[in-house]
Amino acid sequence: MIVSPRRAVRVLSRHRQSGVGLIEVLVAVLLLSIAFLGIAALQGRSLSTNNSAMARSLATIASYSILDAMRADMDGARAGSYDRTGSSKIIANACPDASGTMAETQLGLWCAQLGQGLGAVETTTGQVACADTGATADCTITITFDDSRAGVGGSRVQTIATRAML
Repeated sequence: MIVSPRRAVRVLSRHRQSGVGLIEVLVAVLLLSIAFLGIAALQGRSLSTNNSAMARSLATIASYSILDAMRADMDGARAGSYDRTGSSKIIANACPDASGTMAETQLGLWCAQLGQGLGAVETTTGQVACADTGATADCTITITFDDSRAGVGGSRVQTIATRAML
């Protein structure tokens, strides 16, 4: 049997290319697996950023909460009953007794709210500073908490300050 030279070249080229399809499939699987790892890392980063944003929102809500309580007890707020700065600041793992005057009750409840939302630890603190300006009271609420949820590039300690006129 005589084989033409063209046919011989076709037969030889088929043998040389065997396995090329398998290599292409392996390269495609490698690229897809790298892409899926990137998507998983992006999802993890997104979750940590969302947790951090939620903590900052809870701190803002807590600051408005104590301001609303102070508006309900305007005389106490102007008299300085709510002022807690320096060594008398509110610490979420050592909440004051929520009984007694209206200010003490509201500060105790506020402390519990800080602990529940931001963690009942020593690094979660709240400060209230009001200055009576005559017709109004100028108040600043400062909440500090550990935001280790911020992830890479985020600050571990977050401070949210809210200033309002009562």
